[in-house]
This record gives sequence, structure tokens and C-alpha cells, in this order.
Amino acid sequence: DAANLAYGWCCVTPLGSFDPTRGGHIILWNLGLAIELPALRHFFLPSSSVVHSNVAIHPGETCLSITHYSAGALFRFVDRGMKSEGDFVQTASKCELEASMQKDEGRWEFGLSLFSRMEELRPLNSLHRPVAH
Repeated sequence: DAANLAYGWCCVTPLGSFDPTRGGHIILWNLGLAIELPALRHFFLPSSSVVHSNVAIHPGETCLSITHYSAGALFRFVDRGMKSEGDFVQTASKCELEASMQKDEGRWEFGLSLFSRMEELRPLNSLHRPVAH
């Protein structure tokens, strides 16, 4: 998924007839997680930034998926004034090229700024804890 927008979200929806407790899990290698993913459940991840794969299903089972993602080239096309990278480089002024390079250098920081931080999420978690009776 290297061509996806690095900080963009990808939605995976598994389909088919399989036992999600025995196979079809999604593995998030960077995070050390294997997650059961039953059919028709949506799962969102930044697929270009998180290394992932799936656990095989068993014989006689079927697993398909629908995947939605954000292609990085579309965002570059918009950033380059609706031009391909090649056309932009050929037609841009020196000032436009320098500005574009500066923006590219800060893209990771911008992308990271879009993600929540644990300290922002912890207070939200406390709102959903069951109340002891």
C-alpha cells in the first residue's frame, strides 16, 4: 500500500463465509496485534503506514473484501494545481518548485497532526466505563 496517502485512512470490509475465530484475522505487525475481523465489519487503518496482512482461512471457506483507500497521487495532483508531477515540474517557476518542496518536507508533520494522541483519548474512554451499582 505504498502508493496510498501515508496518513490517509483505508477501510477494509471482509465478505464471505468463514469462521473469523479460526482465520481471516488482520495482523498489524507494527503494533503486534492480530484482530478477528468477521464478515461485514468495517475496519479502518492507515494502510500505508501500518504493515498488515491476513491470516489464511480454512478449506471450504470463502473470504473476499472491499477496500477503500486514498491514493497519494490524487493529493499530489491537487497540490500541483491539477497537474501530474511531470507536468508540474516542467511548467512551474523556480519559486513554485521551492514552495512545493517545502510543503513536501512538512507533509509528515501535517499528517501526524491529524491523528489523535493517547492523552486526548483517555478522557473520552472514562466516559464509557460502566457505572458500578
